[in-house]
Amino acid sequence: MTVSIAPVVLVVISLGGGLGALLRYAIGVWWPGQPHQVPWSTFTINVVGCFAIGILMVLITGVWVAHRLLRPFLGIGFLGGFTTFSTYSVEVRRLLQSGATVEALGYLGGTMVAALGAVVLGMTVARWAAGTARRTS
Repeated sequence: MTVSIAPVVLVVISLGGGLGALLRYAIGVWWPGQPHQVPWSTFTINVVGCFAIGILMVLITGVWVAHRLLRPFLGIGFLGGFTTFSTYSVEVRRLLQSGATVEALGYLGGTMVAALGAVVLGMTVARWAAGTARRTS
């Protein structure tokens, strides 16, 4: 099965991804990690990015009639480039290799829990703000 993607979609994903990656890099330079310590900048980037994707997905699927390029630009491109699983993985490995096992395991599990919680929180906040929160009777 071949999927055809319009060139304009690839362009907006690329532009968004580049901008997101630049912002992530700038934050990493501004707030560098320290050896043998949890890399708080990457942790924060991933959690904030997950919170933002939770908000975005609620808004563009249930609140707004969004332009067809908004999701590829912001969701896949910008937030995909901003958040980083690869850096997270390398940082876990570095912590383990340096002997900071407790920090590595805490970072490994803590990031996953915080990121998933941030998506749920973002969705909840967006639904509440838009007045579309699910009501129980």
